[in-house]
Amino acid sequence: MRPTFQILALISTVWLVSISTSFPSFAVSEPKVEEAEPEKGPNRGRMLRDGDFAIELSIFETGVPPEFRVWASTDGKAIDPSKVDLNVKLTRLGDGIDDINFYQEGEYLRGDMVIYEPHSFMVSLTAKYQGKTFNWQYDNFEGRTKIAEDVAKAMEISTEFVGPSTLHETVQVYGKLVLPADATSNVYARFDGLVKKVHVKLGESVKKGQLLLTVESNESLQSYKVFSAQNGIVSTVNVTSGEQSKGRSLLQITNDETLIAQLAVFPKDLPTVRLGAKTTITINGVEEKQVSTVESRILKVRDDQAKLFRVVVNNADSALSEGAFVSAAIEIGSYDVPMAVKRSGLQSFRDFTVVYAKVGDEYEVRMLELGRAVGEEIEVLSGISLGTEYVTENSYILKADVEKSGASHDH
Repeated sequence: MRPTFQILALISTVWLVSISTSFPSFAVSEPKVEEAEPEKGPNRGRMLRDGDFAIELSIFETGVPPEFRVWASTDGKAIDPSKVDLNVKLTRLGDGIDDINFYQEGEYLRGDMVIYEPHSFMVSLTAKYQGKTFNWQYDNFEGRTKIAEDVAKAMEISTEFVGPSTLHETVQVYGKLVLPADATSNVYARFDGLVKKVHVKLGESVKKGQLLLTVESNESLQSYKVFSAQNGIVSTVNVTSGEQSKGRSLLQITNDETLIAQLAVFPKDLPTVRLGAKTTITINGVEEKQVSTVESRILKVRDDQAKLFRVVVNNADSALSEGAFVSAAIEIGSYDVPMAVKRSGLQSFRDFTVVYAKVGDEYEVRMLELGRAVGEEIEVLSGISLGTEYVTENSYILKADVEKSGASHDH
């Protein structure tokens, strides 16, 4: 190698070492130690051996819910299952212990309870045969990972608890903000005359009782003052100082403390929308949502056959503007469910929809049977226990970590 190339190679090596030590790396879970594949028996079950005595433990689920089936042998020869007393205990993460006893069915022993998903547990097996007791214990984990609390917090992994909920079914509609019919008042001179002074400007906020105009009557030549009849904003100025009033509207004062969201409801949704229905309004460009109710409707339909429903919107701080676009969720039904989870926590695992239960710093899948989905929540029919802490935000991090671990569905 030429000296120049040797120097470049050395610089490259030093640079790579520097890069690897300058930037911290964050491991989500501890590296998994590769374990030898467990021995399988003729029935595709896990073989457990102690001297000449052996047990084949299999989860059988062809045409039946998952259950344990066991074949016993000694010195490679099948044993009459009636002569073996067997018990299996499954210690689950946060869900207690399944205590399973067995009875003879043909040439094997059959467990007396369903092995529900996930098939993730510590297995403790005790067998008694010819006065001897045999014990085995092993881990059979799937869909499980471990993340330190500080790392989970840094990754913004959020949790909530499974509980009952009231689901609110809604229809999504769109519209814009308009002023109420009585929002604008016209200001006239009580007696026609010369407008000596206009005390306000276009766009100025005024209070009820505030001085607006000074007018000199043409008949009496006496000056009088005109005051605002309401709070609002000067929305129109039709006169300047020195002009005659001439019986016209001189100013307009608009009160925008209340606006109306006019929402278009199309024919397919019309039968479900009712006056008084709870409505959650999202206003274009405004982060905070408003909750109100449907107050009224306009009888005539638009050219596109939509009917306009009117919802009062609070604008006490005058932050909203007439003409702003809005979207709204109008409630059309509600019902109570015993258990619900947030949709944001759902992930896929094998052929299941799951959430990740949290127990201490360990996380494990819970296969869910789901019911009605409404808004941000979805009803849970089975697969998780009431009160279980589960991940609602950033659960994809757990899914990626579980997939990285390569844990198999071992039967």
